[in-house]
Amino acid sequence: MNNWGEWRAMVDLDEYEARWQQMADEGSNPHGEADFLSRYSPASVLDAGCGTGRVGIELASRGIEVVGTDFDADMLSYARKKAPSIAWHHANLANLDLGRTFDVVVLAGNVIPYVEPDDRAAAVAGAARHVAAAGHLIAGFSLRSGWPSLADYHSWCVAAGLREDDHFATWNGDPYEGGDYVVAVHRRAER
Repeated sequence: MNNWGEWRAMVDLDEYEARWQQMADEGSNPHGEADFLSRYSPASVLDAGCGTGRVGIELASRGIEVVGTDFDADMLSYARKKAPSIAWHHANLANLDLGRTFDVVVLAGNVIPYVEPDDRAAAVAGAARHVAAAGHLIAGFSLRSGWPSLADYHSWCVAAGLREDDHFATWNGDPYEGGDYVVAVHRRAER
């Protein structure tokens, strides 16, 4: 599966949602992304490519102001049903303009690789527009053939006015020493 349409055609959203609850029931932590983001002590987070809202809803339960956005209306419908008090926006990242910034903008779950190749740089720029001064853009994605490399993603972030802060192999914060997954952290210089 190299594109969003293929992945989405194969995924039943009820089963997708049940998978996270099953992880919790089995003693695994389904909130690694929220744990990682909490290290940055954000007061506000934009969950860009929020899907069914798992990450954003967990962050909101921790007292963080959350806004979510996604291009998939069906997934966004799940998020709205689960957490109607959170502002959920149906939008394309490349054109996103919420008129404000956030301490952290997160792109969890292969958001950028699933954007059409010609639109990836614009999607990163759209997310970066919402990063506050001294704020962070944090993205986790698989590194595989046909998908953006870490160098590609980094160049899009730099073009959008961000600088690399760090990168990790997992949402647990394991050091990145190569491999097939990265959590890339970029920062906006203070204005």
